[in-house]
Amino acid sequence: MTRTAIITGANTGLGFECARAVLAAAPMWHVVLAVRDPARGADAAARLSAPRRATVLELDLASLESVRTFPSRLGAAGLPPVHSVVCNAGVQVVGDSATTADGFELTFGVNHLGHFALVQGLLDVLARPARIVVVSSGTHDPDKHTGMPAPRYTSAGELAHDTGQGPTEGRRRYTTSKLCNVLFAYELDRRLEHGRQGVSVTAFDPGLMPGSGLARDYPPVQRLAWRYLLPALRVLPGVRSTRASGRYLAALAVDPSHDGVTGQYFAGRKPIRSSTDSYDLDKARDLWETSEQLVVQARA
Repeated sequence: MTRTAIITGANTGLGFECARAVLAAAPMWHVVLAVRDPARGADAAARLSAPRRATVLELDLASLESVRTFPSRLGAAGLPPVHSVVCNAGVQVVGDSATTADGFELTFGVNHLGHFALVQGLLDVLARPARIVVVSSGTHDPDKHTGMPAPRYTSAGELAHDTGQGPTEGRRRYTTSKLCNVLFAYELDRRLEHGRQGVSVTAFDPGLMPGSGLARDYPPVQRLAWRYLLPALRVLPGVRSTRASGRYLAALAVDPSHDGVTGQYFAGRKPIRSSTDSYDLDKARDLWETSEQLVVQARA
């Protein structure tokens, strides 16, 4: 039976490599490249060289209106049943803070809130058994000593409107959003009764991926280092190519070896413990309940 996997941010980097790996995994899979720019999505789909198995659908995670209307666009496309959703797209803004179309801080809005609303909108159309994979980052864990500022989870309401300035605040917003990703994944798994409703949920750390698009807001010298010097570090643990990480992400999304695996955090191929804060039930509840309120608020 043909199945569909939805991958956000699939026109480049990790998302593109995940789409490539899903298509290579088995001929039964069709991929939806859920992207902000359909023209760039079409270029990516052409590079996948599987025109009958790849569909581009517009999705702007910085606009909750776009997120709300995505399921109707999906339904109109007449695709095979959706069995997998990969919440991959993300931004890192290191300059002045920016906001989404709904007035929320951009990093929180795209990396967490947009995906939260997307999953909520897709739960009723997922064909069971289904999988949801949320892409996080090792930077969410201060014990990993990644060189990034430690996350600072105050409350979801504050994060949604955080406009703090300073040389590290943009990166801190990023690491905090990655903590939100894990909190969301675990809370979603709990609310789906740890797979008993037919949906498994995992979180994924792709590792440090030199050449990925997350450095696009860095100063010029740092962008050059990210693109040309850091690839030499791939021999080190936790540093991977986007292609390797894409394969590992695709396995979580579609590989039969992960049937029934839920509520776990993977670093590459291995399940590991995530940060101490990621298991905080109060933070997870605050994030979930506030996110629900923010989505309703944006609709008003």
